Amino acid sequence: MNCNPMIDEFQHRQLPPYLPKKGEEYMNNKQQAHFRKILQTLKEELLGDVERTVHTMQDEATVFADPNDRASQESDIALELRNRDRERKLIKKIDEALDRIDNGEYGYCNSCGVEIGLKRLEARPTATLCIDCKTLDELREKQVAK
Repeated sequence: MNCNPMIDEFQHRQLPPYLPKKGEEYMNNKQQAHFRKILQTLKEELLGDVERTVHTMQDEATVFADPNDRASQESDIALELRNRDRERKLIKKIDEALDRIDNGEYGYCNSCGVEIGLKRLEARPTATLCIDCKTLDELREKQVAK
């Protein structure tokens, strides 16, 4: 099971990366189909994790007499629930990315409108910002945090 789906977000590595042909138009139908497949595969994996967690929590719902065992179980459950919450948020981002594909907006920066790039999308298919805008966004976050 994933410990951190945001870091280990992309188990889709079994899907080969898209290799564009020379002069190929950016975000053409083949590229959109490729990223749709990645996003759908990732979503299916995450939904499977959620279902397994529910069954595991139901199966392991034991009342321990020992306070240490009970505390350990509660800690494990809290960790699982935090992970599932992260996965739920990631599923929402995946659904938004699939909507952007349907609307013809996928692969373009939400901030400046330039191409995000195939390599960046391979690494993070839910990306909504180009690398330059993402870098500026992170710098602003650091400045606000100080």
